Amino acid sequence: MTIKTVILAAGKGSRMKSKRPKVLHKIAAKPMLQWVAESVANLNSELVVVYGHGGEAVKKSLPTFQVNWAEQVEQLGTGHAVQQAIPYISTDDTVLILYGDVPLIQESTLQLMVKACNSKTMSLLTVKLDQPTGYGRIVRKNNKVTKIVEQKDATPEELLINEVNTGIMAVNGGLLKGWLAALKNNNAQAEYYLTDIIEMAVNDGVAIETIQPSNKYEVQGVNSTAQLNELERYQQSVHAEYFMQQGVTLADANRFDVRGEVKKLGSDIFIDCNVLLEGAISIGSEVSIGPNCVISNAIIDDNVTIKANSVLEDCIIGSNSDVGPFARIRPGTKLGSDTKVGNFVEIKKTNLGNGSKVSHLSYIGDAEIGQEVNIGAGTITCNYDGVNKYTTTIESGAFIGSDTQLVAPVTVGKNATIAAGTTLTKNAPEGVLTLSRAKQVTFKNWKRTNKE
Repeated sequence: MTIKTVILAAGKGSRMKSKRPKVLHKIAAKPMLQWVAESVANLNSELVVVYGHGGEAVKKSLPTFQVNWAEQVEQLGTGHAVQQAIPYISTDDTVLILYGDVPLIQESTLQLMVKACNSKTMSLLTVKLDQPTGYGRIVRKNNKVTKIVEQKDATPEELLINEVNTGIMAVNGGLLKGWLAALKNNNAQAEYYLTDIIEMAVNDGVAIETIQPSNKYEVQGVNSTAQLNELERYQQSVHAEYFMQQGVTLADANRFDVRGEVKKLGSDIFIDCNVLLEGAISIGSEVSIGPNCVISNAIIDDNVTIKANSVLEDCIIGSNSDVGPFARIRPGTKLGSDTKVGNFVEIKKTNLGNGSKVSHLSYIGDAEIGQEVNIGAGTITCNYDGVNKYTTTIESGAFIGSDTQLVAPVTVGKNATIAAGTTLTKNAPEGVLTLSRAKQVTFKNWKRTNKE
C-alpha cells in the first residue's frame, strides 16, 4: 500500500490581514504547513501540496521534504483543490487529505485513519463541539454517516447537530478519482465541496468509519490571528507539560515558551518566568535559568547558572559557569568550565578558557582566551578595522586591567599584566607589566565657561 498525503495549502487567508500566505504563519516559530508535513513524516507517505496564493514562498517553506507541487490557479473549493493532485494519485493508493491551516494534527490520529481505510471503507475525522457554528454537520441514519451538510446549506434541524466534519479523511485513490470527477457546484457558494464525496460513498456502498481526535486542538483550523494565538498558547502548554514531566521546575508554566527542539534535559533544572528557548537546546543537570532570558541553539553543561535578562545564541556554556545578569553570549562562543561572564558583558566568537572571568561591562569579540584569565571592567577587544576582523589572543594566567583596549591582532603573553587604561597595539610579553598612558597634566589657571 502506498500512502499519498495531499495537503491543501492554496488559501490566501484574507482574515489574517497579512500579505503572507496563511499556511506560512507560524506556531512556535514553525510555519503551519511544516507542522502538517511533519505529522506524516513517519508514515512513509508521498507528499502532494496544493498551492496557490504566494506560491513561490510556499514552495520554499519545506526545504527538507520531498514534495510534489500542484497549483490551484482558481480557488473553486476543496473538491477542486484535491482535483489538482489527481496526476500524482494512483488507483491503489491510500490518499490522506490534510489542510495546511490545521497544524496540530497528530501522527497517532492519522495512523488510525490510514489503518481503517481500504477499497471498501473510507475513514473520516469528526469531532463533537459545543459550538459547531461554521462547520459542516455529520448527518447520520441508524448511527451510520449518510452525508455532510455545510452550514450555509443546512436545515434548522441539521444545524442542531454538534458532530462536525474536520475535512480530514483517508480514501482509496481509485474511489477518490471517480467521486471527484462527479462533483457538482450547485450549492450556495457555487464551489466544488470535497464533503460531497461522502454521500457518493454511501450511494456506492462504501462504509464510512469515523475517527475522533484526542482533543479539539488537533483539528482546529486557523483563519485569524486570534485563532493562531489560541493554538500557539495551547502548543506552549504542551511544551511546558513535557518539561515538567521530565522533572524540570517551571516558575510559571504559562510564561515559558519553546520554539525549537530540546535535545537533552538533565535533572534538577529550574527555569524562571518569561524564558524563551529557541532552536536546538541541550541543558545539563543542576542548571538554573533566571527570568527574561532568551536562549537559542545552545549547549548548557551541568551546574550552570544563567541570571536574569541574559541572551545566549549559538554557543556552548561549560560546567560550573555563571552567566549574567544582562549578559549577551553571541554565536561562536565557547565558555569553558568554571567561567564567569557578568553583567553587561558581550562575548562573540570567543573561546574563554577554564576558570577565566569577564565580570562586567566589557566587549570580547574574536578572541582566544586561555585559562584563569581575569578581564577587568570596560575591556574592549578592538577586532574590526572597518573591513576585516582580527583575533585577540590572551594566554593563560593573564590579568587585564579595567578600561583596556586590545587592538587586534595582538597577543597578551602567559601571566602578563596589562595595567588599567592601557591601549595595547603591540604584543605584551609574558610575566611582566605592560601599560600605555598619556602624561597627566593639571592646568591651575583654567576656569569653566559660565553661561551668559
